[in-house]
Amino acid sequence: MKTVAIIPARGGSKRIPNKNIIDLNGKPLIAYSIEYALSHKAIIDDVYVSTDSAAIKKVALKFGAKIINRPQAISGDYEPSITVLQHALTVMEGPIES
Repeated sequence: MKTVAIIPARGGSKRIPNKNIIDLNGKPLIAYSIEYALSHKAIIDDVYVSTDSAAIKKVALKFGAKIINRPQAISGDYEPSITVLQHALTVMEGPIES
């Protein structure tokens, strides 16, 4: 059995624009989540970022995550995380971009 970390990171934050890639002490915010998950190889086999943003995708790849391209239809302000996770699990059965 494989254990994965799925990090939801949409690009359309209203309160803090681009919050996932904003610099925090020299690194994009999302890098901290990715690095934390990657540092736990004993319990996490793969790290994925589900995103609708090209900028987040670029940062996530740079820090070692795999990408799940999230459709705009499930990237809105009020979309629940469960929908994003269900999509990720469905997509992970097919080819994943890395």
